[in-house]
Amino acid sequence: MMNMLKKVPVREQDPKVRATNFEEVCLGYSKEEAMEEASRCLNCKNAKCMGGCPVSIDIPGFIKEVEAENFETAARIIARSSALPAVCGRVCPQESQCEGQCVRGIKGEPVSIGKLERFVADWSRENGIVPEVPENMNGKKVAVIGSGPSGLTCAGDLAKMGYEVTIFEALHEPGGVLLYGIPEFRLPKESVVKPEIENVKKLGVKIETNVIIGKSATIDELLDEEGFDAVFIGSGAGLPMFMGIPGENANGVFSANEYLTRSNLMKAFRDDYDTPIVVGKKVAVVGGGNVAMDAARTALRLGADVHIVYRRSEAELPARAEEVHHAKEEGIIFDLLVNPTEILVNSDGWVKGMRCIRMELGEPDASGRRRPVPVEGSEFVMDVDTVIMALGTSPNPLISSTTKGLEVNRRKCIVADELNGKTSKKGVYAGGDAVTGAATVILAMEAGRAGARGIHEYLTETIRE
Repeated sequence: MMNMLKKVPVREQDPKVRATNFEEVCLGYSKEEAMEEASRCLNCKNAKCMGGCPVSIDIPGFIKEVEAENFETAARIIARSSALPAVCGRVCPQESQCEGQCVRGIKGEPVSIGKLERFVADWSRENGIVPEVPENMNGKKVAVIGSGPSGLTCAGDLAKMGYEVTIFEALHEPGGVLLYGIPEFRLPKESVVKPEIENVKKLGVKIETNVIIGKSATIDELLDEEGFDAVFIGSGAGLPMFMGIPGENANGVFSANEYLTRSNLMKAFRDDYDTPIVVGKKVAVVGGGNVAMDAARTALRLGADVHIVYRRSEAELPARAEEVHHAKEEGIIFDLLVNPTEILVNSDGWVKGMRCIRMELGEPDASGRRRPVPVEGSEFVMDVDTVIMALGTSPNPLISSTTKGLEVNRRKCIVADELNGKTSKKGVYAGGDAVTGAATVILAMEAGRAGARGIHEYLTETIRE
């Protein structure tokens, strides 16, 4: 008899094996395992888990259908709220969102909501379930800038309402951070990301790649000359941050953004692609978020000995607990309460080491976390030949600097209303990392949904006028 207090365990690749390949770590539930896990749901009337979901999926509704083996119905329920269920089932921080609110988790382990969403999405794809296409178009055109999670969600929601939507993507393939930022072993591109993008296209959304808004065309031109009635900016935050310490311009220093893009989008990890990347024998990844874990686990798979260098303690690591656990299992070393002060460079201009200082935690700072303070006399040199800076990103200022009347804040993020994505410029809406700075996929999707609502309200009013 199953233990109702414990999750049905999810099968994973063995850590020693997966540390040498780029195949997906988590293998997901079988049909029987999914139905068994679904039976743990209490079907709460006032489901707190839904309040923890940024896109408000009817979680008890879809789980009930999984338990009854009505997988297509479960897929339709999820599709009402999410355009990217196979993605969210893999990369959402469920432990702090839906599962964090699950009543079953009070006395035991919460229901594996994310793994069940993943199962339904994968089953739906494997069985050829396609989204329902809108019957009537309303004659209005909307441009969406960026084909990441925010842009895809906004485009999908607007298409369902009958809008003619065109996504403009700067890169040669759509997907944004889903494609270039998240490694293959966490989010397979061919089997997961691309089919979800195809589902958005099946709703009638057009995607034009290699179009850089701000260079190929401006937002003002889209509105004034190209016949678009509204614009949604979901261009993300692709501009990497650095520490500003000596030696950061040396050969062998990467931003995590560049390192992951080379590996994920340009397939540097594959021998049959002519897009090599400097791997290094001993790599230091500076930072403690999910991107740092992704970069570290990628470098490990490329053959390096990898250290994560983070200036706070493990309790303050911003990465998901699951990602930290997987990184440790795979053999990545965590150098905590350590901060780099200089990158040492040899006569050829390549990294030959990294000077660091040990830290201790002082009083809390503005973020509420205890501020790291240097320990006097604790300097040491770390023997590394490659450094990857995973310190966060900010939005590229190209769009804001080429759009008249678009307000940005001091971090160069676009100022937009949280509830509807409305910006200071009439007919222009924004959401995701372009507004918040680097955040999670699901929060970008929530912003995409808000932007679609705002655009619909705006254009509905325009029609009435």
